[in-house]
Amino acid sequence: MKGITLAELRVLIAGGGTGGHIIPALAVAHELVERHSAKVLFVGTARGMEIRLVPDAGFNLRLIDVGPLKNVSLWTRLRTLLTLPRSIGDCKRLICEFEPDVVFGVGGYASGPAMAAALQLKLPTMIFEPNAYPGLANRLVGMKVQAAAVNFPSAATWFKSAEVTGIPVRPEFFHLQPRTGQAPHLLVFGGSQGARIFNTHLPQLIRPLLEAVPGLTVLHQSGVRHAGATQAAYAASGADPERWQVLPFLDDMPARFARADLVLARSGASTVAELAAAGKPALLVPFAAAADNHQKSNAEAMVNAGAAALLEEWDLAVPGKLQAALIALLESPQRLAAMSVAARAQAHPGAAERIADRLAALAHPAADSVQTP
Repeated sequence: MKGITLAELRVLIAGGGTGGHIIPALAVAHELVERHSAKVLFVGTARGMEIRLVPDAGFNLRLIDVGPLKNVSLWTRLRTLLTLPRSIGDCKRLICEFEPDVVFGVGGYASGPAMAAALQLKLPTMIFEPNAYPGLANRLVGMKVQAAAVNFPSAATWFKSAEVTGIPVRPEFFHLQPRTGQAPHLLVFGGSQGARIFNTHLPQLIRPLLEAVPGLTVLHQSGVRHAGATQAAYAASGADPERWQVLPFLDDMPARFARADLVLARSGASTVAELAAAGKPALLVPFAAAADNHQKSNAEAMVNAGAAALLEEWDLAVPGKLQAALIALLESPQRLAAMSVAARAQAHPGAAERIADRLAALAHPAADSVQTP
């Protein structure tokens, strides 16, 4: 590859699929442009959220054809393995065309072939791993890359030269206004698409929950597809409609977090990072079908830190168990306060900046101390 100066920094960012992969990658990309005048190219697949989010953010995206290996049929896995050499070859051609100085893998379908191509071409490489237990693509190349940025210390053991940088989170989460008022407030958050398990179980317990916790109010994000049915189930429960609200989608999430005393949520990496940044105690219910059960690993890390409580999906089918867990937390302000402090201790401000600087240093070690203010 050509010799570079800091102003010529070129970074290839590979991976995608979910917002948990792409949104942090975009935050890093913006910092690369802002701090290091970098030229950034994304490589992904047509089946992931990158197809929309990357162009909308103003970055170029190239697509490769690569299939899944986890949680799929044997035939699909074999087909992916058979086409993998072609996917790696496509990435090699793309790399030779773009001439990146460093390749950054963020996980997801496209990350594996792109990182394999970069390693074969002996380019500097760095991995981003947001989960406590790494995904398959990252595990396969973890000890071969030059560096890694992780969110949980437990993930660092899978990589060479790993740094606990955290996950890029919107700055607003770190600067929430303190709670006002005495009545407790529960936020039920299932991610941008909602969580069917919350939509099913919360309406069944909302009336006794409100009766048990004086003044409690509940905001439930259901997802667009299930908003009508969830709202109807809440209404049919007979619970005081002045004390609950169902919305299909929540805007201004930092403000929603700020109002909550407790958050009932899944434990995807981005959600966990936002809870930590906001210093919010949580009752986490991991998505049981998540690849490698990584959501459970994320939740356990927060529980071990004293920042959250954990229920498995099957626990919600036990009559009264979710209700009892919520009441126990909501009726213990001292415990919630301690969990809040513990959650904030897991936060990592400035993650995107640190990752961008590490990428620049890998690409051009002699210039690692030169940064744009």
